This record gives sequence, C-alpha cells and structure tokens, in this order.
Amino acid sequence: MQLPETFLWGGATADFQFEGGYDEGGRGLSTHDFETDGNQENPRGITYRLPNGTTGRARSSFFFADPLPQGAVPCLLEDEYYPSHKAVDHYHHWREDLELLAGMNMNVYRFSICWSRIFPTGLEDTPNEEGLAFYEQIIDACLELGMQPLITIHHDELPFELAQKYDGWSSRTTIDCYVRYALTLFERFCTRVTYWLTFNEINAVRGYASCGTHASDNNTHYNAVHNMMLASARAVALGHKLMPGSLFGTMYAFSVFYPATCRPEDVFAQMQKRRQTFYYMDTMMRGHYPAFAREIWQQKGIELRWEEGDEDTLAAGPLDFVSISYYRSNTIGASSERATEVMGGEGNPHLPTTPWGWPIDPLGLRYVLNELSDRYERPVFVVENGMGAVDVADEHGYVADDYRIDYLRDHLRALMQAVLEDGVNCLGYTMWAPIDLVSLSTGEMAKRYGFVYVDMDDKGNGTLRRSKKKSYAWMAQVIATRGASLWK
Repeated sequence: MQLPETFLWGGATADFQFEGGYDEGGRGLSTHDFETDGNQENPRGITYRLPNGTTGRARSSFFFADPLPQGAVPCLLEDEYYPSHKAVDHYHHWREDLELLAGMNMNVYRFSICWSRIFPTGLEDTPNEEGLAFYEQIIDACLELGMQPLITIHHDELPFELAQKYDGWSSRTTIDCYVRYALTLFERFCTRVTYWLTFNEINAVRGYASCGTHASDNNTHYNAVHNMMLASARAVALGHKLMPGSLFGTMYAFSVFYPATCRPEDVFAQMQKRRQTFYYMDTMMRGHYPAFAREIWQQKGIELRWEEGDEDTLAAGPLDFVSISYYRSNTIGASSERATEVMGGEGNPHLPTTPWGWPIDPLGLRYVLNELSDRYERPVFVVENGMGAVDVADEHGYVADDYRIDYLRDHLRALMQAVLEDGVNCLGYTMWAPIDLVSLSTGEMAKRYGFVYVDMDDKGNGTLRRSKKKSYAWMAQVIATRGASLWK
C-alpha cells in the first residue's frame, strides 16, 4: 500500500487566518478585517457604524451570515479584537514556516493570495509591487524547498472598496476586477505555478466577509455566486491560454450526506440535499447549469440575473479537477430542519465526534472520492482535511497529539484505498492546517489543527514561537514512505 511518486502531499492555509500584516506592504483593507473573534457560544461578527453614530456587529458565521443593517458601514472598533490583523504573523515568519513544512517532506503547499495586498482597493489599474514581491518570495522559496505552490486566488474575501462601492459579488464590476487580478498573478507567476484554485468553498460562502454583499438572502447569494462562477470561467479560459499545462480547480465544502433511515422519503431527501452542492460543482465542472437548477431557483425564489453571453462564458472555462474540503459527514431526512440548505445536517449515532461536535467519518472520505470520480471522470484533489482540537503544550511547546494522529491515519488510509483499490485519480492531499492558525468558524486559536504549535492565545497574546508536535515526525514518515507507514 503505497501511493505513486507523483502524489502531492502537503498542507493548506488561508491568508487572513495565517498571514497577518494587515496594514503593511501596501495592503488595503479586506472584508475579513472587520470580523471579530468569537467562540462556540458567541459567533464572530462584522462590526459596523450606523449613520447616527451607533455601532454594532452582524453575525458572520459563513453560510449563515446575517445581513448588515440598512446604512451600516463596516468599521474597526477599539474595544474589539480582529484576528485577521495579526493572525499568526506568517508575514514575518514565512521562511521559518516554509522550512517547517519542507522538513515534513511535503512537496506541495496550498496558500491563498490576499487580493487587497495586490490591488489595495480592487480598482487600481496597476498592482502593488510590494505585494507581488511578497508572494514571489514565497513561491520561489517553495520551489527551492521542493514544494509545488498551489495557489487559491480568492479565499472568501475581497477588497473593502469593492464591497462598499459595488456590493461585492453582487456587481458585474467585481468580475472584471477579479479577472484583472487573476491576470496579474498569471503574468507574474506563470512559469512557476501549475496548480490554481479560482475560489474556496464557493458553495458555502455568504454575506459580507466572504462575498462583500451587505444582504445575505438567497437571491443575493445565488446571484453573487453566479457572478463568481462567471469570473472563474473567464479566469480559467485566460489561464489555459497564457499558461499551457496549467491546471485549475475550485474548492467545495463537501460532506457525505447519509439518509437518516431507509425510508424512501429520507433517501429522496438525501438526493435533493446532494443536489444543493452538485448545483455548483456541475456548473463549473461541465460548463453549464444542471437541469435541476431550475427546481432550486423556483424552490428558493431565485431570479437569476442572466446577461447575453453568460452561457458561452461558462462553457469556455470548465475546471480541470474537482477539489474539496472534507471534515465530516452528516445525516439527513425528509423532516430534517435544514434539509433544503447547502450546509448542515444531523449527527450520526454510529460515529464519534471532535470536541467541536463534528462527526469523525474516515470511510466517508473514501465514499466522496469515489462519488466525485464517478460523476466527473476527472482528477480529484483533497485540499482540506483535518481535526480541530484543544492542544495542551508543555513548557517546550510540545504536544502529544495522538488523537490527531489517529484521525489522520484513518482518513489517509481511506484515501489510499480509494486510489489503490477503487481506482480514483487523486492528485494529492493538503492537510488543514499544518501550522496552527486562527479558526475560520470561531476566530479562536484554541481550535488547533496543526503539526506545528504556535504560542498564541485567542486574543493574540504569546511569543508566536513555533514548535513541533508529536504528529510532525509521524506525518514526515508517512510522506517519506508514500503512505506505507500507515499500515504498519
């Protein structure tokens, strides 16, 4: 049991959770910069000021984000902590961080580029050279250390000015700005980057932080994502033209959905639930909306704003591979409260859970890899998978994280079985996140994923010292043996 030499092993991060340096190097404000910290009991929020001077915050918990009140303008408040401003300061620790990844034998590193570090407002005609130079040194260091860069062009954020002036992805202007931004990256990095992701978890984003839209209703969401899919298709077509041999994907939040029972009604509900995600995947992989899209639009009261040429645009830029995040599975039944939503389901009494209540289901990973391989007959790439846990470090920063090793061992075994026994064409696996960073869902540091411990608490206090956990050496051996050590 050993994966091919061409298999890509690595880790994945997002700039606003990892990078910091929000006001350095010519970077402009990003929509996530207004997002507070939070926890399981108190969700994160976007802070804003109303015309009368009063302030407040609107929940920004990803797909279930609240709208901003009429007239509200996002603002930074002195008594709030904004995790993206500092994150874990990769901006000043990038060389150390990359060497730690390479020390685990990784041969790919997935990271996102901050749009507002390249175009501070999103509207400039020329890019910020200091921002391009920052990422250029990361790309060059990756290649020097034996790691392929896997770049996420848009990871759930956009420049503040695009959100304020054009309501973010509600506007076609944002499409043009995105294409200019993508073209800038292609022209600068074309000879050094093969693997690109146009968007991150495009099926799950909603609201101000991730889409720049002040509203968060279904009609706003589906029209914003329509514009994002058009932008992706244009970027893919442009990338293929400028960079022969380049490979493009978009990342989708993807979980197994099991029927709650074998009742036909529950099985049918599961099929309908699956279509909520296939709506996005089918469109971007095949270059056109699936037949069942009209049912979804009718069910949700969507009036999609088509323009002449949209069908041709989608058809011209289908993706080369399908990439997913996989963390958990769900069950769904006809009477489930969230049966018609893209995200969310019910627990499973047959599965253990993480400290944050996420079911642990390694076989589910094998299931979805086969499901996607069969449906699209194109390569699959697992670009996020991991376990958030409370790590207790000793005085040297060492964590005996056997629970993480157990989680990853089981999931990687399932992935290997999908490849070696089921014949799935899987390009690679980038674990989320190889170095501790700020949690997207809660804004905490307490929810840790990494092989490397970062000395920082939920409010940004700490030395930022990096130290290797027990899982670091374990994963290095897994990669060195191409997975063979998982079976010993």
